[in-house]
Amino acid sequence: MTNYNTRYASSPQAIKKYNTQELRDEFLIQNLMSKDKLNWVYTHYDRFMVAGVVPVEKIIELETIDPLKASYFLERRELGIINVGGSGVVVVDGIEYKLDNREALYLGQGNKKVTFSSKSASNPAQFYLNSTPAHKAFPNKKIGINDVEVVELGTPETANARTLRKYIVNSVVEVCQLQMGMTTLKSGSVWNTMPAHVHDRRMEVYFYFEVPEDQAVCHFMGEPNETRHIWMANNEAVISPPWSIHSGSGTSSYSFIWGMAGENLDYGDMDVCKINELQ
Repeated sequence: MTNYNTRYASSPQAIKKYNTQELRDEFLIQNLMSKDKLNWVYTHYDRFMVAGVVPVEKIIELETIDPLKASYFLERRELGIINVGGSGVVVVDGIEYKLDNREALYLGQGNKKVTFSSKSASNPAQFYLNSTPAHKAFPNKKIGINDVEVVELGTPETANARTLRKYIVNSVVEVCQLQMGMTTLKSGSVWNTMPAHVHDRRMEVYFYFEVPEDQAVCHFMGEPNETRHIWMANNEAVISPPWSIHSGSGTSSYSFIWGMAGENLDYGDMDVCKINELQ
C-alpha cells in the first residue's frame, strides 16, 4: 500500500508567523515507518521525496504516484535506500540486493520494478528512502558499512563528538544530485551539526532514529538570526529549506540520516554560522 502527501515550499518571512503546530505541520514528517506501507512525502524543495517502508507480511512494490506524472517511479528519478532495521531484500528488475542494518543501495534512473521485503517478520527491515529528479542514468550500487567515507567531527568538550558516514555521495557512487549519509553521536555528546550552517544551493532532510521511546531530539531550524525549534521522536524526519540552519540536541544518544539535493554536489559548500551569533 502506497500513501503520499505534498509539502509546498515556505519562505523565511512566512514562518515568522507560524505557531508551534503550523511549524510542525509544515516541516515535521511523522509515521514514516508503518507496517506493510510505503509512505511518501513529496516536497517542493528541489522536488525531494522522503519515505519509509517496513515490509512484514507483504512484499512491497515501489509504485509511481500521481505528482510524478510518470509510468513508473524511477522513470525520471534516482533513489537512495538505507536500512535501519533487520535484514531485508530489495529486488531491482530481477536482481536481488540483500541489505543488512546500516547498509545502503543507490538506484539510478530507469529501473522499472523495485520491491522490498524482510528476511524475518519478527525483525523486519526498515528501509528509509530519499529520491530526487535525475537527468542521467547511473549504475545501481550497494554501499556496505565498509564502503562509506568516515569523518570524525566535534569534541567531547563541546558535547558534539560524532562520526559522520557518507554513503551516497559522488566520491562513493555516481549520482545526479542525491546525497545521503548517517551521523552517530558519541557517548556523552548530544549536539549534531554544531556549529550550524546553511547552504543556499541545497535543501536537506534529517531522519532521526535510535531515539529511546521516552527521550526526544530538539531540532533547530530557521534563519541564523531568528531560529525556531521542533521537538522530535524516534523515526521522524524534518525538512530543512536552503535558507535554514539544521541542527539538533538530544536528551539521550541517537543517530540520524541526512539527505540533500540541489545544484551542487560539493559536500563542503556551506556557510558556517558562528555559535555566539545565533539568535
